Amino acid sequence: MANFLKALFGSNNTENEKQKSNQKNFEIFKYDGIRAQRMGRTDYAIKCFNEALQIEEDFETMGYLCELYMNTHDMKAAHDMLKRMIEKDPHFINTYFSLAHVCFMLNNYAEMEQVAQKAVELAPDNATAYYFLGRALHEQHNDLMAIGHLTKAIVLNADYIEARLLRAEVLLDMNQLKEAAEDLTAILTHQPDDEAALLLQGKLCEAEGNAEEAESNYRQIIELNPFNEQAFLYLGELFIKQEKATEAIELLDEAIELNANFAKAYQERGRAKLMNGDKEGSIADMQKALELNPKEEEKLNGTFNNQANEGAKDIWQI
Repeated sequence: MANFLKALFGSNNTENEKQKSNQKNFEIFKYDGIRAQRMGRTDYAIKCFNEALQIEEDFETMGYLCELYMNTHDMKAAHDMLKRMIEKDPHFINTYFSLAHVCFMLNNYAEMEQVAQKAVELAPDNATAYYFLGRALHEQHNDLMAIGHLTKAIVLNADYIEARLLRAEVLLDMNQLKEAAEDLTAILTHQPDDEAALLLQGKLCEAEGNAEEAESNYRQIIELNPFNEQAFLYLGELFIKQEKATEAIELLDEAIELNANFAKAYQERGRAKLMNGDKEGSIADMQKALELNPKEEEKLNGTFNNQANEGAKDIWQI
């Protein structure tokens, strides 16, 4: 009898000791990971969090690991971790927002739509859920539905700048200039230096045929932030449309001085040089653009082939 009781309680003690050991090891790995993350030792932090999750599927630890994956641009790993987090807690709405964002970064717009739709079902009064759904639909060229969901987001939160910006962008794409102008005015009235809104305002002015005002918007952005590459591109493209090749080249020279790896600036400067009669300089710039971004080859061929000057076609075929 004594041997039986000893065996029984001894078994329980062994199990308790094992659980305590696992819990201790989990906490060591988790908090070592947190410390490593704070110290910027990303690789070690990822290893620690993964070791911790081998012991226990802890939602908080999953969140830390997912954040690291996103910060290191490992979107596939972040995607898989967020799916696990949703399985662990299917009612935590922020996980759906993070997954929708990751799907956007992965260009997986169909899944992004599904995730955002689930978020809407879980939180029908949450403006962010409608924003992500609107963005997913816009990326799939379903702009009428996108406008509807973005409008719902704005109704729920009138100060939702991102939703207004996206709705203005969609409206501009649809050539609904008056409606786009209303959203941009609402933003710029309260945030006159909002760079994204000023970029869209410049595009709106171009669409309205007001090139001088568009140039003013782009120059305002460059003055606010000399590293806003999109403002340089838009202004350079505007100069090229106006056949101001010299002005475009000077502007894009400045952009390239700020960032020697600015592939699109080389591409646009190549167009401007071709317009200015500098075929050799144009070829050099286009080749540099390809070197920096090989995926642009098809677009660059189109850039040359669509030039009014027949010589443009010839030089790309050299």
